Amino acid sequence: MIRDVDIADLITTTLHKLGRGRFHQIAQQLTEYEVMSWLLKKNGEFGGVNVISDGLGIKEYLMVKYGDSFRWVGLFEKDNIDITDHLTEMKVEWCRGTDNMAWERREILENRGESRLNNVIIPRRVAMMLRVAQNLENAFFADPIPGESKIPWGLPYWIVKNSTTGFNGGVHPALAAAGVTTVGNVNPEQYPTFKNYTDTYSAFTKEDLVRKLRKAHRKTAWKSPISLKEFRSVYGERRRLFVNEETISALESIAESQNDNLGIDLAPYDGETTFKRHPIRYVPKLDDDTSNPVYMIDLATFMLFVLEGDYLRESDARVAPFQHNVFVVHVDLSYNTLCVNRRANAVLYQA
Repeated sequence: MIRDVDIADLITTTLHKLGRGRFHQIAQQLTEYEVMSWLLKKNGEFGGVNVISDGLGIKEYLMVKYGDSFRWVGLFEKDNIDITDHLTEMKVEWCRGTDNMAWERREILENRGESRLNNVIIPRRVAMMLRVAQNLENAFFADPIPGESKIPWGLPYWIVKNSTTGFNGGVHPALAAAGVTTVGNVNPEQYPTFKNYTDTYSAFTKEDLVRKLRKAHRKTAWKSPISLKEFRSVYGERRRLFVNEETISALESIAESQNDNLGIDLAPYDGETTFKRHPIRYVPKLDDDTSNPVYMIDLATFMLFVLEGDYLRESDARVAPFQHNVFVVHVDLSYNTLCVNRRANAVLYQA
């Protein structure tokens, strides 16, 4: 006789083992999942996730002023002491996501044996994680919704379009129309250095788009004169460009046109196109944006935070309340994003 505790152990063991599966997954909606495959991994210094051990929200401090106490002096002049409040606080709240998968006790009894158990358990776990990946991707590349506090802030919340060239990316227009004046608890009108670089382009050409990308790259390449380690980093290793299908296809064609010796490969630059050695990443979710944006992101300033103990945590199988024959496994995530230096990032789009 198999007891309920034996079934729970069997489910957990099979999940940990992940088995052979014996099915072909064609359910996913996107070809690429940038958040799960790169941003939400522990990838080292740049582009990885930051694990926070505690706290009701995520806080960081920005140095927004350096003061004006420097002066040229003559002999025996008196000192003029001035203490400046250099910092302001950023803050975002945790957003929490959850999903689950379930089995009926008699399903397990009817599908005994390792291979048959895989066919019952593994597809449901794969489906659950696909749902998690899809919703993380949707949230990260979606425009913010006024009054919505459950969904984490995504890329368009932090890196905001504007038709004027320069550092003009302030509050997202949808939020500004609803009366919102801050980004991550910081007012960009009060602190203009907390704005991202913006520009528009008309054509996918070297004279238009590529020239303006070069300009954006120069304008956002902030290099501190202070030699402290925390103020320096390897600039070339931390950049990513996020684009949609129309844009990546055009950029690949530009790359091919400037190479006179392509050999017999009909598409030599697919998946390998770069800009100043920075990877250009195709993001399927950006296909929804008909303005064909190019997000130039400094991953050293764009951080993803998760709460320790709630970082894609999968529970053990347990009996569901009021359904004594149903076993449930939950996955949970406490998560949000933070951009601590918006002016190191840029967005260009077609006007």
